[in-house]
Amino acid sequence: MRLLIELVAVGNCLYDSKYYNKLQGLIYSLLKDTPYSILHNKKGYKFFCFSNIFPIPKEGQNRKIFEGERKRLLISSPDKLFIKFLEEKLQEKLDKKEEINIGDMLFRLTSIKKFEIQLRNPVKLISATPIIIRIPERNYEKYKIPEEYRKRRYVFWRVPYPHDAFVKQLEENLIKKYNEFYKTNFSISERIFKMFRYKKQVIARFDLHGKEQMVVGSIWEFTFPYLSEKEKKLLKFGIDCGFGERNSLGFGFINPR
Repeated sequence: MRLLIELVAVGNCLYDSKYYNKLQGLIYSLLKDTPYSILHNKKGYKFFCFSNIFPIPKEGQNRKIFEGERKRLLISSPDKLFIKFLEEKLQEKLDKKEEINIGDMLFRLTSIKKFEIQLRNPVKLISATPIIIRIPERNYEKYKIPEEYRKRRYVFWRVPYPHDAFVKQLEENLIKKYNEFYKTNFSISERIFKMFRYKKQVIARFDLHGKEQMVVGSIWEFTFPYLSEKEKKLLKFGIDCGFGERNSLGFGFINPR
């Protein structure tokens, strides 16, 4: 399920390209005094994701947002109760005409809309934010990771590595999250990601615990000529939850095309 949030900039400001943890912080603050107030301290998957604040200003505009400029934001989760509480908290701010800040970016809410993504064959998906996939050290030989790129514990998937390593880890991550969320033992006999197109690599930076963190992600397009109902349910979960890792920081946000 998704929330489409429409915003208007209260004043001129610079677009913060390291908004990830600041927007995550806004979501946690909205969930204060709800059953999800402990989510911030939860270990492991948090089962929500969010888009960029869009449209993103072009480089030629020095990444500025101008007063009165309209922006949009999507927040998604397979947890309908999570979305319900978030919608209620945002509606309170809308009714009271309270402003919200995402770092130094200040906005006024203008509307909130809740909706569900429907998948109909054929399906095409694109990553709106970078997908982060880590290759664990134990799989270096399996995926033929070049010696010069190997690091202790894990490496982020990037262009020189085989596409197969990305797709396999992506699929395993998705099924693991699905089974944890639904408390089931879901599995598939054949690979679900068969048709895909790598578009570009993205290096993203964000502040975490007072330190700048850097991750390597990538933008992809996925095509599915036909999906069974079982496969649709898995993919819909992924669309709501996010593909890959660090979803609660906005990475791996997926849109159907």
